[in-house]
Amino acid sequence: MNCPAPVEISYENMYFLITHNPTNATLNKFTEELKKYGVMTLVRVCDATYDKAPVEKEGNHVLDWGTCAGCTCFD
Repeated sequence: MNCPAPVEISYENMYFLITHNPTNATLNKFTEELKKYGVMTLVRVCDATYDKAPVEKEGNHVLDWGTCAGCTCFD
């Protein structure tokens, strides 16, 4: 699966990383990327496509903000 590269956005003292929507099959690589960028809190705004337990096990806090109405999410 080809995924777009993560995009970093900063605003004042806040930093955001926009990523693809991983699956359980790609979760190991995804958590490596989160570590690389120093992510501590993950906000899911699309339908959950993976189990968040492995992400939380790595020390990240996962927030579910529901589905994205009207947006196009990556497979």
